[in-house]
Amino acid sequence: MNLTAVKIFGDSRVARYALDKQARVLLFSNANMQARYKSKKTVFKAIEMNKYKQTEETIGVYGYCLLSVPIATFALGTWQIKRWRWKLDLIENLKHRISAKPMDFPSDLDELKNKEYYCVKMKGKFLYEKEFLMGPRSLILDGEAISEKGGGIISRKSSTGYYVITPFKLEDRDLTIMVNRGWIPKSDRTSFKEDRITDSMEIVGVIRQTEKRPPFVPDNAPARGVWHYRDLNAMAKITEAEPVYIELLSEYSAPKGPIGGQTRVTLRNEHLSYIITWYGLCASTSYMWFRHFVQKLPLL
Repeated sequence: MNLTAVKIFGDSRVARYALDKQARVLLFSNANMQARYKSKKTVFKAIEMNKYKQTEETIGVYGYCLLSVPIATFALGTWQIKRWRWKLDLIENLKHRISAKPMDFPSDLDELKNKEYYCVKMKGKFLYEKEFLMGPRSLILDGEAISEKGGGIISRKSSTGYYVITPFKLEDRDLTIMVNRGWIPKSDRTSFKEDRITDSMEIVGVIRQTEKRPPFVPDNAPARGVWHYRDLNAMAKITEAEPVYIELLSEYSAPKGPIGGQTRVTLRNEHLSYIITWYGLCASTSYMWFRHFVQKLPLL
């Protein structure tokens, strides 16, 4: 073997040895790096689990009890959304009934049970000898009570009065119903009787149903002629009429008599403000709870 071949053969062995050594170093270093990464990952997981356990232990029963506050306010806000939609549908239905064309008085009184706020027309005579007052009630103009429109103390006092309830005997049948002829102030409890119409006439009114006693309103006293709310069955016994009650439209107002149109056709819809309130409380209490129990920061 010549000298050149030995040199080449020797250089290749050296080069191969160097490459093998470098590959072993790289493999060993990669193995060490992977081992370190796995160990660090395990440590991080342990730290996170430890933090979670510490947080859970720190919150305790008291913290979870306080968590019920944002949960409850969120539930109330969601419930108010349903109430808001229900009120919108109710207002729309009320407007539709009030604006519908007046129907003829039905022969079967059961047809009136589901016709509240519909207008009905009939012809007959008023029976003034069994007339009575119901109140005190606020004056209603354009479907809204004067006391709710604002104003000073004087305007609120002047808007307090009574409804005049008069039996009305139908001309085409032996049937008597009750009619709310309108509103009178306290000072006109005697003078409103001067302009009474005794002839037969056609009237149009809004059908109303009986009502339960409102909160903080005294009971009726039929024996003393004191009526605070619509109890149609009790009123019918006193007037010897059917438990049917209508409220005359505003065009039937008399110059010196009752003011017609005492049907409240506007409904308060404040559910949107309630929604904002409850969801706002949910957001604020949730943030305070997270800040105090999770971030361990003092309350603002």
